[in-house]
Formats: sequence, structure tokens, C-alpha cells
Amino acid sequence: MPELHELPALALRDLLHSGAVSAVEAATHFLARIERQNPLLGAFITVTADQAMEQARAADALHARLDAGSLPLLHGMPVAFKDLTDVAGVVTTHGSAALEHKTAPADAPLAALFKEAGVISLGKTQVPEFGLTAYSENRIAPPSRNPHAPSRSSGGSSGGSAAAVAAGLLPFAPGTDGGGSVRIPAAACGLLGLKPGRGLVAAGESAGDPARLVTPGPLARNAEDAALMMDVLAPGNGYLATVGKKPPRLRIGVTLDSPWSGTFPFTPDREALEALRVGEGLLEQAGHILGEAAIRYDNRYPDAFTTAWTAGVGAARISPSKEALLAPLTRTFRRRAQQRSPAKLAEALAFLRQFQHDTLVQYGQWDLMLMPALAQTPRPVGWFTGTVHGGGRWPSAQWPGDADGDYRKQCEYAPWSSMVNVCGLPAISLPVHWTGGTTGSGLPMGVQLVGPMGSEALLLQVAHQTGF
Repeated sequence: MPELHELPALALRDLLHSGAVSAVEAATHFLARIERQNPLLGAFITVTADQAMEQARAADALHARLDAGSLPLLHGMPVAFKDLTDVAGVVTTHGSAALEHKTAPADAPLAALFKEAGVISLGKTQVPEFGLTAYSENRIAPPSRNPHAPSRSSGGSSGGSAAAVAAGLLPFAPGTDGGGSVRIPAAACGLLGLKPGRGLVAAGESAGDPARLVTPGPLARNAEDAALMMDVLAPGNGYLATVGKKPPRLRIGVTLDSPWSGTFPFTPDREALEALRVGEGLLEQAGHILGEAAIRYDNRYPDAFTTAWTAGVGAARISPSKEALLAPLTRTFRRRAQQRSPAKLAEALAFLRQFQHDTLVQYGQWDLMLMPALAQTPRPVGWFTGTVHGGGRWPSAQWPGDADGDYRKQCEYAPWSSMVNVCGLPAISLPVHWTGGTTGSGLPMGVQLVGPMGSEALLLQVAHQTGF
């Protein structure tokens, strides 16, 4: 029998339901892996071993009282939450040295949803400060590293969670995606990452998100595991029951067009284009019809998106005496957000609504849209900020202060992510290619499929059909 961390999440769930594996056994196994590997990977900021074992013992007591059919859907399953999500009795850091790190008095809606489904929380995973960036590095803990190449980043902002799943420290994990924060780390770490459409998962909504960009979604190793998690995030839609269903023959538009190209011209890496070719081949082999899609994006998009994306950090309650502890990017964009008038934010939000309408009209000529997940291979740790270090906590000296250079690098790295959040559409990242030529060899590279509203099940079916 494979070790527990080698099993798909669905198989582990079934063993826990049947009683063949106890919740205590599962928690003990994964906590031991975290203890061994986290010092290298930096996937976790906080490990809650004592709480996890207490929860696991309670889960086993529940199993003794109930038959398998009466157990919660994810009975005894180990998970962890990004350190942006409050978990009762655990410190929430938001990845920031500028905040007082307080113990959360209650679960956030997302954590409460998963606890109701029976999970055992093992801790809090690494995030960038306030979840703002496409890499998971901050000033309070070691950076989250890519299990396939520890000198490389695991992406962001769900980078710690992605690293944990890819390294077998968790069977799967919920992430949150406001501009690519599930799909980017999924692509960097060789995982499947699904961003549901706007409004489907009410538990992930935030008051500091005026454009409604953020939604939770699964980071998983395959479509079945992602479907299992979606049945918790959006119950009643039967994702697991239908994931193996053959999808209809689809017309898929292939594009490299990006709304960032006018402001930040970029050339996709050879590896990104190779991943796209592999993805095209898999979809054609499955019987789908692919064609080139030319998409025209309004060149005002970058400014409007940045205005909406940074509105929350501008309103964050941070003591003036602590603002110097913010990372340069956070501090710069916070200051700019505070200097904008309410009318400027309203103008940006109105533009993004028009952008959404115009983009949906163009996408509507196709059943799905296909593009690379990332324009570059996973970046080295410290590459975005201009700092490189060998692990441990960040030094007290300030990072280089080139916030605009950092931001530009992120937009060139992931130029096909944020517009999907603005449009509120479902999208899935699939790890179709490895730079070493074989699965698990070299660095992972992925493609992204974007579907119309309500197409989460279809995207999972296409992923399953193409071998994921």
C-alpha cells in the first residue's frame, strides 16, 4: 500500500470514512512530514500540532458513533489555511511585520465551512504580505519554496499551500484567488488549480474587495480531488459525481493576447509556448476543435485593475508607527491608494465593469479559452524583490525599494491571470509540461482554460478527460 501522502485526496478520504485509516493516523503522518520538510520549504508559517491531534481524536470518537454514510464529507482529512484566513485559537499574521499578530477569536467563514465538513487543520501556510503578490515571501518567516526546485518560488499568493500539496505535506488545500493566487502557484508547483466563478463560493468574499475579485478554490493533484473540494466549497452541484463524465466536443480559442501587453510588453518564454503546444495537443486528441482567437483589450485596464487591487491595502488599519515595517511594494501601493479620491476608485470600478462586458462578448465566440498559465518558468526566490538569501528569517534591513519594478515583473510573469478575476469567470490551471521532458522532471509549466459562468464542472471534466 502506498504511504498516506502518496494517495490521492479522494482515496485518503475513502480510507478515513471506512475506518481503514484513523484521523489520528493521518494527522500524525502529515505532521511528521511537515516537521521534516518544512524547514527547507517554508510552506507553513504556523503548525498547530496539538490542536490538530485534539481534533483528530474527536473525529475518531465521532467515527465510532456514526456509520460511514453519516460522517461529514471530509471526515478526518488534513488541510491547512493560508495565513490570511482566521482560524479560531491560531495567530493570523497576514504575512506582515507591520501588524500585531493576534490569536483569532473565531473561524473565518471559509475555515468554518471546512471544519463543518470534518477537516483537521494542521496550521497556517505562507503568504505574501496581505496576499498581494505572485510570490510568497515576506518579512516574518522564511520564503515558500518550490518542492521541485527549492531555489525557485512556489508562486503566490497561495504559495505556501501549493508547496505543501506538491511536497505531500497535505493531500490538497484551499487557496484564494484575487488575481491568479490559486492558478499561479498551481502552475509553478505542478498542480491543478481551479478558480471558481464570481459568487459561487460565498465563504470567500471580503469587505476589502470592492471589485469582487477574490474567490476560494482548490489546489489539488488531479481533477477528482479538486471536485471533492468543490463539493464542500459549493455544495449541491455534484462536481465529484460528474467529473468523470465525457464533456461535449468544444470549440476552444487559443490566444496569447493579454491586457498587460500595452503597458508591460513581454515575450513568453520558450517553455511557456511549449506548454501551450502540449496543451493544444491534449485537447485535440480529446476531440476538441481549436482555433486562433484574437482578443482586443482596452489599454486602460492596467491602471484600473491596479486601483481596484490595491484599494483594500489602502484601507487596512495599520499604525503609522508600523508603516515602515511594510514591504516596499505594500508601502508604495498603500500610499498611492490613500492618495486616490473615492471618485477615482469609482471610475476604475465602472471601467472594469465595462471591460468585463467587452471581454465576455469576445470570449463568447468560443466554448473555452486556452492560454499559457504563466509566461515564464517559476522564478528564483528573491527575484521579484531583488533579494536573494539562503533561508531563515528575512534580515531586518529593508528590501530594495523598487516597488514598480517588482510589480512589472509580476505582471510579465503572470499576464493572463487578473483579467479572469475582473470578468468573474471560472478558470483552471493544468500542469501539462515539464522542462525536463518527463513528469516530475525539471520545472512544471501549465496552461489555463477559461470558461463561461457556471462552467466549473465542465472545466473539471475537460481536465479529467485530458489525464488530470
